[in-house]
Amino acid sequence: MTEFDTDVIVVGSGPAGGSAALALATYGVRTVLATKYGWTANTPRAHITNQRGMEVLRDLGVEDQALAQGTPPELMGDTVLCTSLAGSEIGRITSWGTGERSAAEYGAASPCHMIDLPQTYLEPILVSNAAQRGAKLRLDTEFLDYTQDADGVTARFLDRVRGDEFTLRARYLVGADGARSRVAEQAGLPIAGETGKAGSMNITFKADLAQYVAHRPSVLYWVMRPGAHLGGIGMGLVRMVRPWNEWLLVWGYDIAGEAPEVDVDEATRIVRDLIGDPELDVEITSTSLWTVNHSYATQYSSGRVFCAGDAVHRHPPSNGLGSNTSVQDSFNLAWKLAMVVRGEAGEGLLETYSAERAPVGKQIVDRANLSRDQFGPIFEALGISGGTDSDGIAAGLAACEAATPDGARRRRQLEKAIELKNYEFNAHGVELDQRYASTAVLADSAAPAADGRDPELFHHATTAPGAKIPHVWLVGAHGRRESTLDLVGHGKFTVVTGLSGAAWQGAAEKASAELGLDLRVLTVGADDARDSYGDWTRASEIDEAGALLVRPDGYIAWRHPTGAAEPEATTVLLAALKSVLSRA
Repeated sequence: MTEFDTDVIVVGSGPAGGSAALALATYGVRTVLATKYGWTANTPRAHITNQRGMEVLRDLGVEDQALAQGTPPELMGDTVLCTSLAGSEIGRITSWGTGERSAAEYGAASPCHMIDLPQTYLEPILVSNAAQRGAKLRLDTEFLDYTQDADGVTARFLDRVRGDEFTLRARYLVGADGARSRVAEQAGLPIAGETGKAGSMNITFKADLAQYVAHRPSVLYWVMRPGAHLGGIGMGLVRMVRPWNEWLLVWGYDIAGEAPEVDVDEATRIVRDLIGDPELDVEITSTSLWTVNHSYATQYSSGRVFCAGDAVHRHPPSNGLGSNTSVQDSFNLAWKLAMVVRGEAGEGLLETYSAERAPVGKQIVDRANLSRDQFGPIFEALGISGGTDSDGIAAGLAACEAATPDGARRRRQLEKAIELKNYEFNAHGVELDQRYASTAVLADSAAPAADGRDPELFHHATTAPGAKIPHVWLVGAHGRRESTLDLVGHGKFTVVTGLSGAAWQGAAEKASAELGLDLRVLTVGADDARDSYGDWTRASEIDEAGALLVRPDGYIAWRHPTGAAEPEATTVLLAALKSVLSRA
Protein backbone atom coordinates (compact mmCIF):
# COMPACT_ATOMS: atom_id res chain seq x y z
CA MET A 1 0.00 0.00 0.00
CA THR A 2 1.32 3.42 -0.95
CA GLU A 3 2.28 5.63 2.01
CA PHE A 4 1.46 9.32 1.79
CA ASP A 5 2.88 12.15 3.87
CA THR A 6 -0.24 14.14 3.11
CA ASP A 7 -3.23 14.07 0.79
CA VAL A 8 -2.54 17.31 -1.10
CA ILE A 9 0.56 19.48 -1.49
CA VAL A 10 -0.10 23.11 -2.36
CA VAL A 11 2.86 25.06 -3.76
CA GLY A 12 2.49 28.81 -3.24
CA SER A 13 0.88 31.00 -0.59
CA GLY A 14 -0.73 33.69 -2.77
CA PRO A 15 -4.49 34.09 -3.26
CA ALA A 16 -4.76 30.79 -5.16
CA GLY A 17 -2.49 28.77 -2.87
CA GLY A 18 -3.86 30.25 0.33
CA SER A 19 -7.45 29.66 -0.79
CA ALA A 20 -6.69 26.08 -1.80
CA ALA A 21 -5.08 25.30 1.55
CA LEU A 22 -7.89 27.01 3.47
CA ALA A 23 -10.66 25.22 1.59
CA LEU A 24 -8.97 21.82 1.76
CA ALA A 25 -8.28 22.17 5.48
CA THR A 26 -11.87 23.29 6.05
CA TYR A 27 -13.06 20.14 4.28
CA GLY A 28 -10.84 17.96 6.48
CA VAL A 29 -8.26 17.07 3.81
CA ARG A 30 -4.65 16.62 4.98
CA THR A 31 -2.79 19.47 3.31
CA VAL A 32 0.76 20.82 3.23
CA LEU A 33 1.26 24.36 1.93
CA ALA A 34 4.84 25.07 0.86
CA THR A 35 6.21 28.49 -0.06
CA LYS A 36 9.78 29.54 -0.76
CA TYR A 37 9.17 32.81 1.07
CA GLY A 38 9.44 33.46 4.80
CA TRP A 39 5.86 34.75 4.95
CA THR A 40 3.14 36.11 2.71
CA ALA A 41 3.20 39.02 0.22
CA ASN A 42 5.27 42.06 1.18
CA THR A 43 3.78 44.39 -1.47
CA PRO A 44 0.06 45.08 -2.05
CA ARG A 45 -0.22 43.99 -5.74
CA ALA A 46 -3.77 42.58 -6.21
CA HIS A 47 -6.42 44.43 -4.24
CA ILE A 48 -9.95 44.64 -5.68
CA THR A 49 -12.05 41.92 -4.04
CA ASN A 50 -15.32 41.65 -5.92
CA GLN A 51 -18.62 40.15 -4.86
CA ARG A 52 -17.86 36.61 -6.02
CA GLY A 53 -14.48 36.71 -4.30
CA MET A 54 -16.21 37.85 -1.12
CA GLU A 55 -18.84 35.10 -1.48
CA VAL A 56 -16.06 32.50 -1.48
CA LEU A 57 -14.51 34.07 1.64
CA ARG A 58 -17.98 34.09 3.22
CA ASP A 59 -18.49 30.39 2.47
CA LEU A 60 -15.08 29.62 4.00
CA GLY A 61 -15.89 31.57 7.14
CA VAL A 62 -13.41 34.45 6.83
CA GLU A 63 -15.55 37.23 5.34
CA ASP A 64 -15.67 39.13 8.64
CA GLN A 65 -11.87 39.20 8.80
CA ALA A 66 -11.71 40.49 5.24
CA LEU A 67 -14.26 43.22 5.99
CA ALA A 68 -12.31 44.28 9.05
CA GLN A 69 -9.13 44.71 6.98
CA GLY A 70 -10.58 46.04 3.72
CA THR A 71 -11.49 49.52 2.54
CA PRO A 72 -15.31 49.80 2.13
CA PRO A 73 -17.12 50.70 -1.13
CA GLU A 74 -17.84 54.29 -0.12
CA LEU A 75 -14.11 55.03 -0.28
CA MET A 76 -13.48 53.12 -3.51
CA GLY A 77 -15.63 54.27 -6.34
CA ASP A 78 -14.93 57.80 -7.65
CA THR A 79 -12.31 56.83 -10.24
CA VAL A 80 -10.62 60.00 -11.48
CA LEU A 81 -8.95 60.89 -14.80
CA CYS A 82 -6.66 63.89 -14.47
CA THR A 83 -3.42 65.53 -15.60
CA SER A 84 -2.07 65.14 -12.04
CA LEU A 85 -3.73 64.87 -8.65
CA ALA A 86 -3.12 68.57 -8.15
CA GLY A 87 -3.86 69.42 -11.78
CA SER A 88 -6.83 69.53 -14.14
CA GLU A 89 -9.53 66.89 -13.88
CA ILE A 90 -10.60 65.30 -17.15
CA GLY A 91 -13.51 63.23 -15.85
CA ARG A 92 -14.70 60.68 -13.31
CA ILE A 93 -16.23 57.22 -13.43
CA THR A 94 -18.37 55.86 -10.61
CA SER A 95 -16.83 52.43 -10.19
CA TRP A 96 -17.27 48.99 -8.60
CA GLY A 97 -21.05 49.27 -8.44
CA THR A 98 -21.03 52.36 -6.23
CA GLY A 99 -22.83 54.72 -8.64
CA GLU A 100 -26.51 55.48 -8.21
CA ARG A 101 -27.37 53.64 -11.41
CA SER A 102 -25.54 50.45 -10.46
CA ALA A 103 -25.61 50.29 -6.64
CA ALA A 104 -29.10 48.75 -6.51
CA GLU A 105 -28.21 46.12 -9.10
CA TYR A 106 -25.01 45.18 -7.30
CA GLY A 107 -26.79 45.15 -3.94
CA ALA A 108 -29.54 42.84 -5.16
CA ALA A 109 -27.09 40.36 -6.69
CA SER A 110 -25.22 39.18 -3.62
CA PRO A 111 -25.18 39.18 0.17
CA CYS A 112 -21.63 40.56 -0.11
CA HIS A 113 -20.30 43.92 -1.19
CA MET A 114 -17.01 44.69 -2.85
CA ILE A 115 -14.00 45.85 -0.84
CA ASP A 116 -10.42 46.87 -1.52
CA LEU A 117 -8.24 44.26 0.20
CA PRO A 118 -4.56 44.46 -0.80
CA GLN A 119 -2.73 41.18 -1.11
CA THR A 120 -0.66 42.02 1.96
CA TYR A 121 -3.87 41.76 3.99
CA LEU A 122 -5.68 38.97 2.09
CA GLU A 123 -2.89 36.40 2.14
CA PRO A 124 -2.38 36.32 5.94
CA ILE A 125 -6.12 35.79 6.40
CA LEU A 126 -6.10 32.79 4.05
CA VAL A 127 -2.87 31.21 5.26
CA SER A 128 -3.32 31.72 9.00
CA ASN A 129 -6.85 30.32 8.92
CA ALA A 130 -5.67 27.36 6.85
CA ALA A 131 -3.08 26.63 9.54
CA GLN A 132 -5.64 27.00 12.32
CA ARG A 133 -7.83 24.43 10.58
CA GLY A 134 -5.07 21.87 10.23
CA ALA A 135 -3.03 22.66 7.12
CA LYS A 136 0.71 22.30 7.67
CA LEU A 137 2.74 25.33 6.56
CA ARG A 138 6.27 24.93 5.23
CA LEU A 139 7.80 28.41 4.95
CA ASP A 140 11.21 28.98 3.32
CA THR A 141 10.55 25.78 1.38
CA GLU A 142 11.31 25.98 -2.33
CA PHE A 143 9.65 23.59 -4.77
CA LEU A 144 12.18 21.96 -7.10
CA ASP A 145 10.40 19.31 -9.13
CA TYR A 146 8.03 16.36 -8.98
CA THR A 147 7.43 12.90 -10.32
CA GLN A 148 4.04 11.24 -10.48
CA ASP A 149 2.77 7.70 -10.88
CA ALA A 150 -0.58 5.97 -10.91
CA ASP A 151 -1.04 6.39 -7.14
CA GLY A 152 0.41 9.76 -6.25
CA VAL A 153 2.96 12.56 -6.63
CA THR A 154 6.42 12.82 -5.08
CA ALA A 155 7.60 16.43 -4.83
CA ARG A 156 11.17 17.50 -4.12
CA PHE A 157 11.88 20.62 -2.07
CA LEU A 158 14.80 22.69 -0.83
CA ASP A 159 14.72 23.80 2.79
CA ARG A 160 16.10 27.31 2.44
CA VAL A 161 16.89 27.53 6.16
CA ARG A 162 18.76 24.25 6.60
CA GLY A 163 20.00 24.10 3.01
CA ASP A 164 19.07 20.45 2.43
CA GLU A 165 16.64 18.78 0.04
CA PHE A 166 13.75 16.51 0.97
CA THR A 167 10.68 14.93 -0.59
CA LEU A 168 7.00 14.75 0.26
CA ARG A 169 4.56 12.25 -1.18
CA ALA A 170 0.91 13.09 -1.69
CA ARG A 171 -2.09 11.95 -3.63
CA TYR A 172 -2.28 15.25 -5.52
CA LEU A 173 -0.19 18.38 -6.14
CA VAL A 174 -1.57 21.89 -6.66
CA GLY A 175 0.74 24.42 -8.33
CA ALA A 176 -0.23 27.92 -7.26
CA ASP A 177 3.26 29.31 -7.62
CA GLY A 178 2.59 32.38 -9.74
CA ALA A 179 3.28 33.60 -13.25
CA ARG A 180 6.68 31.90 -13.37
CA SER A 181 5.22 28.63 -12.14
CA ARG A 182 7.69 25.76 -12.00
CA VAL A 183 4.81 23.35 -11.50
CA ALA A 184 3.00 24.48 -14.65
CA GLU A 185 6.22 24.39 -16.63
CA GLN A 186 7.11 20.88 -15.49
CA ALA A 187 3.54 19.72 -16.06
CA GLY A 188 3.85 20.92 -19.65
CA LEU A 189 0.59 22.86 -19.53
CA PRO A 190 -0.11 24.43 -22.94
CA ILE A 191 0.05 28.24 -22.72
CA ALA A 192 -1.62 30.36 -25.41
CA GLY A 193 -1.37 34.09 -26.05
CA GLU A 194 1.43 36.64 -25.77
CA THR A 195 3.88 37.58 -23.04
CA GLY A 196 5.88 40.75 -22.52
CA LYS A 197 3.51 43.17 -24.29
CA ALA A 198 4.66 46.20 -22.27
CA GLY A 199 6.80 47.10 -19.30
CA SER A 200 5.53 48.57 -16.04
CA MET A 201 6.95 49.48 -12.68
CA ASN A 202 5.35 49.60 -9.25
CA ILE A 203 6.45 52.20 -6.73
CA THR A 204 4.97 51.90 -3.26
CA PHE A 205 5.17 54.98 -1.08
CA LYS A 206 3.76 56.76 1.93
CA ALA A 207 2.50 60.33 1.66
CA ASP A 208 -0.44 62.29 3.02
CA LEU A 209 -2.54 62.99 -0.08
CA ALA A 210 -5.83 63.75 1.67
CA GLN A 211 -5.96 67.31 0.30
CA TYR A 212 -5.96 65.93 -3.25
CA VAL A 213 -8.27 62.93 -2.88
CA ALA A 214 -10.49 62.92 0.22
CA HIS A 215 -13.20 64.94 -1.56
CA ARG A 216 -13.25 62.37 -4.42
CA PRO A 217 -12.51 59.07 -2.64
CA SER A 218 -11.31 56.31 -4.92
CA VAL A 219 -8.97 53.38 -5.29
CA LEU A 220 -7.65 54.57 -8.66
CA TYR A 221 -6.47 57.93 -9.95
CA TRP A 222 -5.44 57.78 -13.63
CA VAL A 223 -2.94 60.47 -14.54
CA MET A 224 -2.21 61.66 -18.07
CA ARG A 225 1.47 62.60 -18.11
CA PRO A 226 4.12 62.84 -20.84
CA GLY A 227 5.97 59.57 -21.23
CA ALA A 228 3.23 57.42 -19.71
CA HIS A 229 2.68 55.85 -23.13
CA LEU A 230 5.75 53.69 -22.54
CA GLY A 231 3.62 51.49 -20.28
CA GLY A 232 1.29 50.81 -23.18
CA ILE A 233 -1.77 52.65 -21.81
CA GLY A 234 -0.88 56.32 -22.09
CA MET A 235 -1.56 57.06 -18.45
CA GLY A 236 0.14 56.59 -15.12
CA LEU A 237 -1.78 55.32 -12.10
CA VAL A 238 -1.85 56.39 -8.46
CA ARG A 239 -3.55 53.62 -6.47
CA MET A 240 -4.75 53.87 -2.92
CA VAL A 241 -3.50 51.14 -0.61
CA ARG A 242 -4.71 52.67 2.66
CA PRO A 243 -6.70 55.92 2.68
CA TRP A 244 -5.10 58.38 2.38
CA ASN A 245 -1.45 57.82 3.24
CA GLU A 246 -0.30 54.54 1.64
CA TRP A 247 -0.09 54.29 -2.13
CA LEU A 248 1.10 52.30 -5.10
CA LEU A 249 2.08 54.10 -8.30
CA VAL A 250 2.23 52.35 -11.67
CA TRP A 251 4.44 53.82 -14.39
CA GLY A 252 5.67 52.43 -17.68
CA TYR A 253 9.00 51.76 -19.30
CA ASP A 254 10.04 50.78 -22.80
CA ILE A 255 10.15 47.00 -22.80
CA ALA A 256 12.18 47.05 -26.01
CA GLY A 257 15.08 48.67 -24.16
CA GLU A 258 16.95 47.82 -21.00
CA ALA A 259 14.93 47.52 -17.83
CA PRO A 260 15.38 50.68 -15.76
CA GLU A 261 16.98 50.80 -12.35
CA VAL A 262 14.74 52.99 -10.25
CA ASP A 263 16.48 54.40 -7.18
CA VAL A 264 14.81 56.40 -4.42
CA ASP A 265 15.54 59.75 -6.09
CA GLU A 266 14.04 58.68 -9.42
CA ALA A 267 11.03 57.09 -7.72
CA THR A 268 10.46 60.27 -5.72
CA ARG A 269 10.64 62.36 -8.91
CA ILE A 270 8.02 60.17 -10.62
CA VAL A 271 5.71 60.27 -7.59
CA ARG A 272 5.91 64.05 -7.27
CA ASP A 273 5.31 64.44 -10.99
CA LEU A 274 2.13 62.37 -11.01
CA ILE A 275 0.85 64.01 -7.85
CA GLY A 276 1.72 67.45 -9.21
CA ASP A 277 3.43 68.61 -6.02
CA PRO A 278 7.20 69.16 -6.42
CA GLU A 279 7.67 69.59 -2.67
CA LEU A 280 5.61 66.57 -1.56
CA ASP A 281 6.97 64.76 1.50
CA VAL A 282 7.38 61.20 0.19
CA GLU A 283 8.68 57.97 1.74
CA ILE A 284 9.49 55.40 -0.95
CA THR A 285 8.97 51.89 0.45
CA SER A 286 9.64 49.68 -2.59
CA THR A 287 10.07 49.53 -6.36
CA SER A 288 9.59 46.58 -8.71
CA LEU A 289 9.20 45.84 -12.41
CA TRP A 290 6.62 43.67 -14.17
CA THR A 291 5.45 42.98 -17.68
CA VAL A 292 2.00 43.10 -19.25
CA ASN A 293 0.96 39.64 -20.46
CA HIS A 294 -1.92 38.23 -22.47
CA SER A 295 -1.53 34.49 -21.85
CA TYR A 296 -3.55 31.64 -20.47
CA ALA A 297 -3.32 27.89 -20.13
CA THR A 298 -5.76 25.90 -22.22
CA GLN A 299 -5.44 22.93 -19.85
CA TYR A 300 -5.13 23.27 -16.06
CA SER A 301 -4.02 19.79 -15.11
CA SER A 302 -1.74 16.92 -15.99
CA GLY A 303 -2.53 13.64 -14.27
CA ARG A 304 -2.49 14.23 -10.52
CA VAL A 305 -1.08 17.75 -10.84
CA PHE A 306 -3.31 20.82 -11.00
CA CYS A 307 -2.46 24.50 -11.40
CA ALA A 308 -4.36 27.61 -10.34
CA GLY A 309 -4.06 31.39 -10.23
CA ASP A 310 -1.35 33.26 -12.10
CA ALA A 311 0.23 29.93 -13.00
CA VAL A 312 -2.53 29.54 -15.61
CA HIS A 313 -3.77 33.06 -16.39
CA ARG A 314 -1.52 36.10 -16.76
CA HIS A 315 -2.90 39.52 -17.56
CA PRO A 316 -2.78 43.19 -16.58
CA PRO A 317 -4.65 44.27 -13.43
CA SER A 318 -7.48 45.93 -15.39
CA ASN A 319 -10.97 45.03 -14.08
CA GLY A 320 -9.49 43.85 -10.76
CA LEU A 321 -9.99 40.19 -11.72
CA GLY A 322 -6.66 38.63 -10.77
CA SER A 323 -6.96 37.55 -7.14
CA ASN A 324 -10.71 36.97 -7.49
CA THR A 325 -10.22 34.52 -10.34
CA SER A 326 -7.38 32.84 -8.45
CA VAL A 327 -9.52 32.36 -5.35
CA GLN A 328 -12.34 30.96 -7.47
CA ASP A 329 -9.98 28.52 -9.23
CA SER A 330 -9.06 26.99 -5.89
CA PHE A 331 -12.63 27.01 -4.59
CA ASN A 332 -13.69 25.06 -7.68
CA LEU A 333 -10.88 22.54 -7.30
CA ALA A 334 -10.85 22.02 -3.52
CA TRP A 335 -14.27 20.41 -3.06
CA LYS A 336 -13.57 18.05 -5.95
CA LEU A 337 -10.25 16.97 -4.47
CA ALA A 338 -11.90 16.53 -1.07
CA MET A 339 -14.67 14.28 -2.41
CA VAL A 340 -12.24 12.15 -4.42
CA VAL A 341 -9.84 11.81 -1.46
CA ARG A 342 -12.75 10.72 0.75
CA GLY A 343 -13.91 8.21 -1.84
CA GLU A 344 -17.22 10.00 -2.45
CA ALA A 345 -16.47 10.72 -6.11
CA GLY A 346 -14.61 9.08 -8.96
CA GLU A 347 -11.43 10.61 -10.33
CA GLY A 348 -13.33 11.68 -13.43
CA LEU A 349 -14.69 14.54 -11.31
CA LEU A 350 -11.22 16.08 -11.26
CA GLU A 351 -11.24 16.39 -15.04
CA THR A 352 -14.07 18.92 -14.71
CA TYR A 353 -11.74 21.43 -13.03
CA SER A 354 -9.93 22.25 -16.25
CA ALA A 355 -13.10 22.03 -18.32
CA GLU A 356 -14.81 24.59 -16.11
CA ARG A 357 -12.03 27.00 -15.18
CA ALA A 358 -9.90 27.20 -18.34
CA PRO A 359 -12.63 29.04 -20.32
CA VAL A 360 -13.00 31.48 -17.40
CA GLY A 361 -9.26 32.09 -17.40
CA LYS A 362 -9.27 32.91 -21.11
CA GLN A 363 -12.28 35.19 -20.67
CA ILE A 364 -10.70 37.29 -17.94
CA VAL A 365 -7.32 37.51 -19.71
CA ASP A 366 -9.04 38.75 -22.86
CA ARG A 367 -11.25 41.16 -20.91
CA ALA A 368 -8.40 42.67 -18.87
CA ASN A 369 -6.29 43.26 -21.96
CA LEU A 370 -9.21 44.77 -23.88
CA SER A 371 -9.92 47.12 -20.96
CA ARG A 372 -6.30 48.21 -21.04
CA ASP A 373 -6.64 49.06 -24.72
CA GLN A 374 -9.90 50.97 -24.20
CA PHE A 375 -8.12 54.06 -22.88
CA GLY A 376 -7.36 54.95 -26.50
CA PRO A 377 -10.72 56.67 -27.24
CA ILE A 378 -10.08 59.12 -24.39
CA PHE A 379 -6.93 60.34 -26.14
CA GLU A 380 -8.77 60.47 -29.46
CA ALA A 381 -11.51 62.63 -27.94
CA LEU A 382 -8.87 65.04 -26.67
CA GLY A 383 -7.18 65.07 -30.08
CA ILE A 384 -3.87 63.84 -28.67
CA SER A 385 -1.81 60.67 -28.58
CA GLY A 386 -0.38 58.79 -25.63
CA GLY A 387 3.05 60.25 -26.40
CA THR A 388 2.01 63.90 -26.42
CA ASP A 389 4.05 66.31 -24.32
CA SER A 390 2.69 68.65 -21.62
CA ASP A 391 1.88 71.42 -24.07
CA GLY A 392 -0.03 69.00 -26.28
CA ILE A 393 -2.05 67.68 -23.36
CA ALA A 394 -2.89 71.24 -22.24
CA ALA A 395 -3.93 72.17 -25.76
CA GLY A 396 -6.11 69.08 -26.08
CA LEU A 397 -7.91 69.86 -22.82
CA ALA A 398 -8.39 73.48 -23.82
CA ALA A 399 -9.91 72.42 -27.14
CA CYS A 400 -12.24 70.03 -25.34
CA GLU A 401 -13.35 72.77 -22.91
CA ALA A 402 -13.86 75.46 -25.56
CA ALA A 403 -17.34 77.03 -25.87
CA THR A 404 -17.46 76.23 -29.58
CA PRO A 405 -19.22 73.65 -31.77
CA ASP A 406 -15.94 71.73 -32.00
CA GLY A 407 -15.59 71.87 -28.21
CA ALA A 408 -19.13 70.51 -27.80
CA ARG A 409 -18.38 67.70 -30.26
CA ARG A 410 -15.21 66.81 -28.36
CA ARG A 411 -17.07 66.83 -25.03
CA ARG A 412 -19.69 64.38 -26.29
CA GLN A 413 -16.91 62.20 -27.70
CA LEU A 414 -15.08 62.33 -24.37
CA GLU A 415 -18.23 61.39 -22.47
CA LYS A 416 -18.68 58.33 -24.68
CA ALA A 417 -15.02 57.39 -24.29
CA ILE A 418 -15.27 57.59 -20.50
CA GLU A 419 -18.55 55.65 -20.56
CA LEU A 420 -16.75 52.85 -22.41
CA LYS A 421 -14.59 52.37 -19.31
CA ASN A 422 -17.61 50.88 -17.53
CA TYR A 423 -16.43 47.66 -19.16
CA GLU A 424 -13.45 47.86 -16.82
CA PHE A 425 -14.86 49.46 -13.69
CA ASN A 426 -18.47 48.17 -13.62
CA ALA A 427 -18.30 44.85 -15.47
CA HIS A 428 -20.77 43.11 -13.17
CA GLY A 429 -21.48 40.23 -15.52
CA VAL A 430 -17.76 39.49 -15.94
CA GLU A 431 -17.28 39.62 -12.17
CA LEU A 432 -20.24 37.47 -11.14
CA ASP A 433 -21.53 35.38 -14.04
CA GLN A 434 -19.01 32.64 -14.74
CA ARG A 435 -20.83 29.70 -16.32
CA TYR A 436 -19.59 26.11 -16.24
CA ALA A 437 -19.94 23.31 -18.77
CA SER A 438 -18.55 19.88 -17.84
CA THR A 439 -19.61 16.41 -16.76
CA ALA A 440 -20.22 17.89 -13.28
CA VAL A 441 -23.08 19.89 -14.81
CA LEU A 442 -26.14 18.22 -16.34
CA ALA A 443 -27.39 20.82 -18.78
CA ASP A 444 -31.07 21.04 -19.65
CA SER A 445 -32.83 22.47 -22.67
CA ALA A 446 -34.48 25.42 -20.95
CA ALA A 447 -32.77 28.67 -21.97
CA PRO A 448 -32.65 31.58 -19.52
CA ALA A 449 -34.96 34.42 -20.45
CA ALA A 450 -33.09 37.10 -22.40
CA ASP A 451 -33.55 40.65 -21.15
CA GLY A 452 -31.40 42.41 -23.73
CA ARG A 453 -28.88 43.74 -21.20
CA ASP A 454 -25.17 43.56 -21.91
CA PRO A 455 -23.83 40.25 -20.49
CA GLU A 456 -20.52 41.86 -19.49
CA LEU A 457 -21.99 44.90 -17.75
CA PHE A 458 -24.96 43.28 -15.99
CA HIS A 459 -25.50 40.29 -13.74
CA HIS A 460 -27.99 37.74 -15.04
CA ALA A 461 -29.25 35.43 -12.31
CA THR A 462 -30.52 32.00 -13.33
CA THR A 463 -30.95 28.51 -11.96
CA ALA A 464 -29.81 26.92 -15.21
CA PRO A 465 -27.27 24.15 -14.54
CA GLY A 466 -23.78 25.58 -14.75
CA ALA A 467 -24.76 28.88 -13.11
CA LYS A 468 -24.36 29.93 -9.50
CA ILE A 469 -27.53 29.73 -7.43
CA PRO A 470 -29.22 33.15 -7.34
CA HIS A 471 -28.95 35.15 -4.14
CA VAL A 472 -32.23 36.00 -2.48
CA TRP A 473 -32.99 36.73 1.15
CA LEU A 474 -34.95 34.10 3.06
CA VAL A 475 -36.13 34.45 6.66
CA GLY A 476 -34.92 31.94 9.23
CA ALA A 477 -36.49 30.51 12.37
CA HIS A 478 -35.48 33.47 14.52
CA GLY A 479 -36.62 36.08 12.02
CA ARG A 480 -33.12 36.79 10.72
CA ARG A 481 -32.49 37.13 7.01
CA GLU A 482 -30.29 34.48 5.45
CA SER A 483 -29.05 34.38 1.89
CA THR A 484 -29.67 31.34 -0.26
CA LEU A 485 -25.87 31.26 -0.65
CA ASP A 486 -25.51 30.78 3.12
CA LEU A 487 -27.87 27.80 3.10
CA VAL A 488 -25.97 25.84 0.44
CA GLY A 489 -22.27 25.19 -0.10
CA HIS A 490 -19.90 24.80 2.87
CA GLY A 491 -18.47 21.63 1.39
CA LYS A 492 -21.76 19.81 0.85
CA PHE A 493 -24.21 19.09 -1.94
CA THR A 494 -27.69 20.51 -1.33
CA VAL A 495 -31.09 19.61 -2.73
CA VAL A 496 -33.23 22.75 -2.90
CA THR A 497 -36.99 22.33 -3.16
CA GLY A 498 -40.23 23.89 -1.87
CA LEU A 499 -42.96 22.89 0.58
CA SER A 500 -44.68 20.88 -2.13
CA GLY A 501 -41.52 18.91 -2.86
CA ALA A 502 -41.62 16.56 0.15
CA ALA A 503 -40.64 13.60 -2.03
CA TRP A 504 -37.16 15.10 -2.50
CA GLN A 505 -36.46 14.85 1.23
CA GLY A 506 -36.93 11.09 1.15
CA ALA A 507 -35.04 10.84 -2.12
CA ALA A 508 -32.10 12.72 -0.63
CA GLU A 509 -32.00 10.46 2.43
CA LYS A 510 -31.92 7.33 0.25
CA ALA A 511 -29.31 8.79 -2.11
CA SER A 512 -27.15 9.80 0.87
CA ALA A 513 -27.30 6.31 2.31
CA GLU A 514 -26.49 4.61 -0.99
CA LEU A 515 -23.63 6.93 -1.98
CA GLY A 516 -22.21 7.66 1.46
CA LEU A 517 -22.76 11.41 1.07
CA ASP A 518 -23.65 14.08 3.59
CA LEU A 519 -26.45 15.50 1.45
CA ARG A 520 -28.33 18.54 2.75
CA VAL A 521 -31.96 19.43 1.89
CA LEU A 522 -33.13 23.04 1.85
CA THR A 523 -36.91 23.38 1.80
CA VAL A 524 -37.81 26.93 0.88
CA GLY A 525 -41.00 27.88 2.66
CA ALA A 526 -40.26 25.85 5.79
CA ASP A 527 -39.99 27.65 9.13
CA ASP A 528 -36.20 27.97 8.86
CA ALA A 529 -36.24 29.26 5.26
CA ARG A 530 -39.39 31.26 4.58
CA ASP A 531 -39.69 33.05 1.25
CA SER A 532 -41.12 36.08 3.02
CA TYR A 533 -40.37 38.49 0.18
CA GLY A 534 -41.47 36.13 -2.58
CA ASP A 535 -38.11 36.59 -4.28
CA TRP A 536 -37.27 32.89 -4.49
CA THR A 537 -40.52 32.19 -6.33
CA ARG A 538 -39.54 34.83 -8.87
CA ALA A 539 -35.90 33.69 -9.18
CA SER A 540 -36.08 29.89 -8.97
CA GLU A 541 -37.33 29.18 -12.53
CA ILE A 542 -38.82 25.88 -11.27
CA ASP A 543 -42.12 24.79 -9.72
CA GLU A 544 -42.40 24.76 -5.95
CA ALA A 545 -42.37 20.94 -6.09
CA GLY A 546 -39.31 20.87 -8.37
CA ALA A 547 -35.72 20.56 -7.22
CA LEU A 548 -32.23 21.91 -7.75
CA LEU A 549 -29.05 19.99 -7.00
CA VAL A 550 -26.49 22.56 -5.81
CA ARG A 551 -22.79 21.71 -5.64
CA PRO A 552 -20.49 22.53 -2.71
CA ASP A 553 -19.28 25.64 -4.58
CA GLY A 554 -22.82 27.02 -4.90
CA TYR A 555 -23.16 26.09 -8.58
CA ILE A 556 -26.22 24.26 -9.85
CA ALA A 557 -25.39 20.78 -11.10
CA TRP A 558 -28.88 19.66 -12.13
CA ARG A 559 -32.49 20.70 -11.90
CA HIS A 560 -35.85 18.97 -12.09
CA PRO A 561 -38.30 21.79 -12.87
CA THR A 562 -41.44 19.92 -11.78
CA GLY A 563 -42.40 17.67 -8.93
CA ALA A 564 -41.77 13.93 -8.81
CA ALA A 565 -43.28 11.21 -6.68
CA GLU A 566 -41.44 8.30 -5.12
CA PRO A 567 -39.74 6.22 -6.38
CA GLU A 568 -39.08 8.44 -9.41
CA ALA A 569 -37.59 11.23 -7.28
CA THR A 570 -35.03 8.85 -5.81
CA THR A 571 -34.21 7.35 -9.18
CA VAL A 572 -33.58 10.65 -10.96
CA LEU A 573 -31.71 12.26 -8.05
CA LEU A 574 -29.49 9.21 -7.62
CA ALA A 575 -28.74 9.14 -11.34
CA ALA A 576 -27.87 12.84 -11.32
CA LEU A 577 -25.51 12.49 -8.35
CA LYS A 578 -23.78 9.46 -9.84
CA SER A 579 -23.25 11.27 -13.11
CA VAL A 580 -21.99 14.50 -11.53
CA LEU A 581 -19.66 12.64 -9.17
CA SER A 582 -18.33 10.28 -11.83
CA ARG A 583 -19.69 7.33 -9.88
CA ALA A 584 -20.18 4.38 -12.19
